[in-house]
Amino acid sequence: MTVALMWEARAAEGRGPELLAWVRARTLTPAPLRRETFSAPQDRVLVITWWDAAYDAELPELPDPPLALCRRGVHRWRFEPVP
Repeated sequence: MTVALMWEARAAEGRGPELLAWVRARTLTPAPLRRETFSAPQDRVLVITWWDAAYDAELPELPDPPLALCRRGVHRWRFEPVP
């Protein structure tokens, strides 16, 4: 089974590049099957990781960034494929 974890944060005013660099420097152990990082207007950063695991498996997740980098708390979601 495959599960996708999504991690999304919005950077503090003007700190989008810093937040993006911070998240790209984070590693996950073990590594996911796949990892993609996105940016969007309003200094948003999104990371999606794919795992060969059950939906409720305990998996490594990206941590919260330093408070000074963000406007609000990180949003996290899990998704599973729809047959």
